[in-house]
Amino acid sequence: MGKPGIDFPGLGTGLAILRDGKLLLYKRLKAPEAGYWNIVGGKVDHMEPAETAARREAEEETGLTVGHVELLCTTEQIIAADNQHWISLIYLTSEFSGQPRLAEPDKLSEFGWFGPHDLPSPLSAFTRAAIAHLSEDEFY
Repeated sequence: MGKPGIDFPGLGTGLAILRDGKLLLYKRLKAPEAGYWNIVGGKVDHMEPAETAARREAEEETGLTVGHVELLCTTEQIIAADNQHWISLIYLTSEFSGQPRLAEPDKLSEFGWFGPHDLPSPLSAFTRAAIAHLSEDEFY
């Protein structure tokens, strides 16, 4: 059957989580873009709406309970270094409860809240796409 993103383009989703003008980012341990800072997210499962997947992935990775989300952008990433191809629906929220934590330490190594002028490096392609679509009111 093959693996999404590797044997055929995969469908992914991400969630940009904002608090007080800062974006929650996690450092990835696995491809694509291992070692890069990324918004939370992952693969959309068969018969799962992308918005539901974004909320599920965020809750699994952060331990937060996510409220309302809205579509921020769509992005297509061809990551030659990892031989991966993803089309992702990126959502945005500032409605959540709880405190973020490393809920999946086998996938993510550290996290933090970052403002537009103190972003860590390197940023994943998915994160750069999300940031490009954030308005000044949201992130600046």
